[in-house]
Amino acid sequence: MSNASCSFPALGTTATLVVTDAAGIDAARSAVEAELQAVDETCSRFRPDSELVRLNARAGRWVAVSGRLFEAVEVALRAASSTGGLCDPTVGRTLRLAGYDRTFELVRRRDGRTLRVDFAPASGWQVVELDRERRRIRMPEGTELDLGATAKAFAADRAATGAAQAAGCGALVSLGGDVAVAGEPPADGWAVRIADSHAASPTSAGPIVSIRSGGLASSSTTVRRWHAGEAELHHIVDPRTGRPAERAWRTVSVAAATCVDANAASTAAIVLGPEAPAWLEQRALPARLVGETGTATCVAGWPAEAA
Repeated sequence: MSNASCSFPALGTTATLVVTDAAGIDAARSAVEAELQAVDETCSRFRPDSELVRLNARAGRWVAVSGRLFEAVEVALRAASSTGGLCDPTVGRTLRLAGYDRTFELVRRRDGRTLRVDFAPASGWQVVELDRERRRIRMPEGTELDLGATAKAFAADRAATGAAQAAGCGALVSLGGDVAVAGEPPADGWAVRIADSHAASPTSAGPIVSIRSGGLASSSTTVRRWHAGEAELHHIVDPRTGRPAERAWRTVSVAAATCVDANAASTAAIVLGPEAPAWLEQRALPARLVGETGTATCVAGWPAEAA
């Protein structure tokens, strides 16, 4: 058997699929594309026909939702709980007020010199109510959900599992740097290059690590940035203030049991700033944190780097 791979645009980023048996690439790609399409239709904040947009528009009332959206919101609330609210889905309103009110490609193109922005602390993940029996969700008026910190990783986890099942072999799915693997891995594990941006080429500079299961995610303040007057903003919000997190780290990469767990932890680490290494060490989450000067700090068993 030999590996095969393909890449294509999805969820506002680049999706990359690798399988350990080239004969299964077509079936795996079909499974991944179907999963990503379904997640986009369900969880996008920028599609007027998405379930999430309809849910946000009906804040204050119980709303019956699909099983996929219910699970995606459950996953986001679980991530919020596990991070003590540092990764909180109720930041949707402040992201919209700050100008992140459309796909990032459109945000990037907009002339921000006259953009007037505002910020609002997150409502707090505890205000979101779930009715599992009737599969309904309710949140207070004025609350808007944004699943950006978990939906892409949620999609990666599901897509990797679907690809491995469809192809009958090991599979890796990367969605803009959110990596999930499933099935039997290659003999030496899956090699993943760490970079600040998902747009970096496979041959760009950056350390390579190997994983055999679970997921790996990187959160960065160097991408998804936009201007509002003289201010430069980025997409990782501190839920406690509603403002972009202070920049102690340029990029944080974390390995965990799932891609969702890894992404929640890397997001929380950006928000925590200088306290992040100790927080990650306490949770035994291997991580690499890159400061503004480019110096890397590795914790909890992440491979040390040569000077």
